[in-house]
Amino acid sequence: MCILSRFRQAKMPLFIFMTFVVSYACAADQQHESWVSFRNGLQNLGVATSPLPEKLELLWEFVTPDGTASTPVIADGKTYVGTLSGEVHCFDLKTGKKEWTYKSVEVVADNDIAPGFNAALALDDETVFVGDDFGTFHAIVRKTGKKRWIFETEGEIVGGAQVVGDKVIFGSHDGFLYCFNAKTGEEVWRAETHGPVNATPTIAGKYTFTTGCDQPVLRVFDIENGTTAKEVPLEALLLAAAAVENNTLYFGSDGGGVFALDWETPSEVWGFEIPKRSQQIRSSPAVTPEFVIIGSRDKHVHCINRKTGELKWSFPTRGRIDSSPVVAGDRVYFGSADRNVYGVSLAGGKEVWKFPAKQSISGSPAIADGYLVIGTDSSDGKILCFGKK
Repeated sequence: MCILSRFRQAKMPLFIFMTFVVSYACAADQQHESWVSFRNGLQNLGVATSPLPEKLELLWEFVTPDGTASTPVIADGKTYVGTLSGEVHCFDLKTGKKEWTYKSVEVVADNDIAPGFNAALALDDETVFVGDDFGTFHAIVRKTGKKRWIFETEGEIVGGAQVVGDKVIFGSHDGFLYCFNAKTGEEVWRAETHGPVNATPTIAGKYTFTTGCDQPVLRVFDIENGTTAKEVPLEALLLAAAAVENNTLYFGSDGGGVFALDWETPSEVWGFEIPKRSQQIRSSPAVTPEFVIIGSRDKHVHCINRKTGELKWSFPTRGRIDSSPVVAGDRVYFGSADRNVYGVSLAGGKEVWKFPAKQSISGSPAIADGYLVIGTDSSDGKILCFGKK
């Protein structure tokens, strides 16, 4: 039954009905989509909740001294971006107006540099979370950009965090996976990973996964207490975050292969490799019901049949692709070291949009509310926001 029919049955005056409709529409207008972590969710699937406009246009840009390799986050009409020069900026998503800047350190000593933010950001309702390349993990108040709490690890932090309930989980190059109370900064547990943690945690139910550099082993941790639940031998090491769907992990490796692994059994579902062209993979996959899409240092993005592991298509660029592709509607978006941002059709791998950023891109896009935000990692690099004018 439509809303108007209900009001007629209730014999409501028309002006009351119209007031309700206007109020409802205004409330709907205030609702925003979000992209709250590296791959937009605990499973790291890399899929936006809605498509982008057919024709993307550059809406605004912001220049930062050393550029950015971090993945932005988006929520409530704002975007938050970390830079390699040691700032986290908050912008109005529509206008590009900068609302605040947080610095990794307030004062930089002579002949020194500020710790930079290479890691992806993560959000909860009140806080921005990000680690820096000197090993400090920062919790920043979303509204004001003020420090909420910090924690110093013994190694650089290059992977993003995940917020699970009232906890935040992240890894460090000091060989530990950490879990903290997101509000207070109180340590809940730490788990030894036997090597540096490079990736944003992937969460499957009450479990998360890491690999160390001691040997190619997938370590499965219980996120409730940080204990090791399982160790699964691998053919090669992971350098980027895996995606998980229905107990299957999807990931690329340092040897250039892409794998689907049933981590519970454990057993390999399939493996994929480009003969004579295998290059290290530092890109995380986007996973849809049909496809696994991933970038490679062989200068291609590969789209693989999720069930069979067979190649659907490959899209070539002129530079390595460390950027992790994002699926929005029927298109895939990513950046390349060839200094372009691409939009490619999901069905056939054909170029449908291209923006000449003129600077190398290793970071990944964040997509929400009809906007795409991505950064370049060159000197005098730019934060770029695309949408419909």
